[in-house]
Amino acid sequence: MGSIGFIGGGLMATAMIKGLLQQGYPATEILVSDPDPKRREILGALHVLPFQDNQEMLWELGKREGEGVVLAVKPQVVKEALAGLTFPFLPVLSIVAGYSLAALARLLPAEVRILRAMPNTPALVGAGITALSAGAKCGEADQKWAEKVLGSLGKVVIVPERLMNAVTGLSGSGPGFLYFLLEALIDGGVLAGLPRPLARELAVQTAAGSIKMLQELQEHPAALRDMVTSPGGTTITGLVELEAAGVAGQVMKAVLAAAEKAAEIGE
Repeated sequence: MGSIGFIGGGLMATAMIKGLLQQGYPATEILVSDPDPKRREILGALHVLPFQDNQEMLWELGKREGEGVVLAVKPQVVKEALAGLTFPFLPVLSIVAGYSLAALARLLPAEVRILRAMPNTPALVGAGITALSAGAKCGEADQKWAEKVLGSLGKVVIVPERLMNAVTGLSGSGPGFLYFLLEALIDGGVLAGLPRPLARELAVQTAAGSIKMLQELQEHPAALRDMVTSPGGTTITGLVELEAAGVAGQVMKAVLAAAEKAAEIGE
């Protein structure tokens, strides 16, 4: 296995590194640069090689049999992180939300082969889903490498880049929307008289079981909803309230707003 370099050692990069280590990737072949000494301490505890300076990490990667570079910084600091860097002749995989391949190409040397990915936070527990788009200069080997690295976070799907902002709005921001709904479900249980710890346990397991049914039965969500909606029963009574409040439409608007924000970030 060749070396992999990470520019940025935050939570998502750390999750990816832990996944690679669990798959048997040698810690000494993982190089990570991050300006935060606390992050470097955390990374050092994983026995990978931490660097304070991005260019120093890239120089060291260039001396080795490198496989690629992962760009894992916040969108607000992309320009600062990439300014003036010299890259080895390796693919660069970006997991920066909102940044298009074209926008990244303007910040990177002309010969760099760029891939863009959008993971989501369940990747922190190995249960994520990541969408991947390869730039025009990338070959099949570059895409296979990116799929291997991203596979450490969970499932990987290949999408055309024109859909990446929509992916960001749905699966990138989706966990936040689901946690919001779960919080409301828990609070509803408390309102109905349940102790909060019990309401949380019931809500979390109900959500987990519902998702498992959706995955294993391969039914449309509406069909599964019908299974629990008896005539004149409790579920239909609650659904009437949700429909009256326009909850479905608001969730759709939330996804669209998040997708539009992703497009705005990458401009």
